[in-house]
Amino acid sequence: MILLVLFYVFVAFTGIQIIYYLTFSSILFKKKKQIKNYLEHPISVIIFAKNKGKELQKYLPYILEQEYKKFEIILINNASSDDTDEILESFKEKHSNLKIIDVENNEAFWGKKKYALTLGIKAAKYNNLLFTDADCKPVSKKWISEMSSVFSEKRTIVLAYSKFKKENTLLNILARYKNLLTSIQYFSYTKIDSPYMAVRRNMGYNKSEFFKVKGFINHMHIKQGEDDLFIQDAANKENTTLCIHKNSFIEVKPPTSFFNWFQEIIVNNSTQKHYKVHHKIYLQLFLFTKFFTYILSIILFFFYPWKIILAILLTYFFLQFLVIGFSSKKLKEPQITYFLPFLEIGLLLFHFSIFITNLISKPNNWK
Repeated sequence: MILLVLFYVFVAFTGIQIIYYLTFSSILFKKKKQIKNYLEHPISVIIFAKNKGKELQKYLPYILEQEYKKFEIILINNASSDDTDEILESFKEKHSNLKIIDVENNEAFWGKKKYALTLGIKAAKYNNLLFTDADCKPVSKKWISEMSSVFSEKRTIVLAYSKFKKENTLLNILARYKNLLTSIQYFSYTKIDSPYMAVRRNMGYNKSEFFKVKGFINHMHIKQGEDDLFIQDAANKENTTLCIHKNSFIEVKPPTSFFNWFQEIIVNNSTQKHYKVHHKIYLQLFLFTKFFTYILSIILFFFYPWKIILAILLTYFFLQFLVIGFSSKKLKEPQITYFLPFLEIGLLLFHFSIFITNLISKPNNWK
């Protein structure tokens, strides 16, 4: 009797996983009436930097060299103590479309980064805003052009893909897989008209959307969340769209330490408790059913007809392989599919470690 109950639970959890992956496959298909806007509206690119002098020297030229007629760069220098000031001034002498916003350290504001970003947004000359970080680079000179092309009168929030630079290390491929899976999730929910998050390294929105929800006021006391918590406030099925053309991608410096990456993920995940209830359920149910699909399959292999369990698992793995495989191809993430079974196990252990860590300690503030 107990074995039969476990089997039915296993079938139910595997079925839920299959439904998730069918949902994720939505990013592989284009909407019928997705019309690009080829009018080049003026764009303000907003870049946040704190002690990122070396990164700016390396990556800022990729923004300045964008093939777009009319754009400005708002560089927010948030109380840097390195040589960021001197580097920015040298760039400003050569580029008239670069505007520097110097932000002093102000303990009166709980969300220092959000306060700095608010100053940058207010200083922007144009209504359409794009956001990235100082240690990021567009993979193409058409980044602004691609992002701008999906803005419209109705679609005023744009979510796009940021990817870790490819390296031949175990940490790198695991980080790239987690980033890919997270992106597939929030892209697919945006595609089915339920946007719930974005990544600050590659997103855009109108100033009007920012002021409509009074900026970051609802979560100014939380140091993180200038991207996903803003989306929770401002995004809906009418005003949000995707830009996942290869020319719109942003490449990000990959994590170099497993410990630092682990800590950053813990802090970033801490904002999820402020999500809308149905979004929290979507995310938690996905991990919960995935974990117990594997646990129950191992138990049932020994105490239930293994051929039935294997047939169900192979169906699940086949669908997962197709969705992740085609998605990784679309988002230009080589190698991911080849290591999928091992990455699945590694990611489950990773999430389990985060769960245990959150039980015994609170995340530190990430700066």
